[in-house]
Amino acid sequence: QVQVVESGGGSVQAGGSLRLSCALSGVTDGTYSLGWFSQPPRKGRVWVAITYSDGSTKYQDQVKGRFTMSQDNGKNTLDLQMNSLKIEDTAMYYCGARSPGSSFFDIWGQGTQVTVSS
Repeated sequence: QVQVVESGGGSVQAGGSLRLSCALSGVTDGTYSLGWFSQPPRKGRVWVAITYSDGSTKYQDQVKGRFTMSQDNGKNTLDLQMNSLKIEDTAMYYCGARSPGSSFFDIWGQGTQVTVSS
């Protein structure tokens, strides 16, 4: 069974940094695309930074220049380096995987909390 597990969340002051990690396991065939999503308190889940099967990446405007993904395809991992964190970055962060041929991210981890304080 394909699974996604996140790690690395925590609490940090504004301006600080955190690194989130995502590990995809159970893959036996095909290429899965990974991405990071956030869900602030009392709001819906939205994409933050995603990868595509061709290796390209896409970032939300509000994190460009502050967040950077790094992917190790051999290990099926995707890290998210978060710098210059802002209070509004506070959210539960989820790693999602898009199955081969799927138009949607259909496999989710349990999430990891990021809290940014002043």
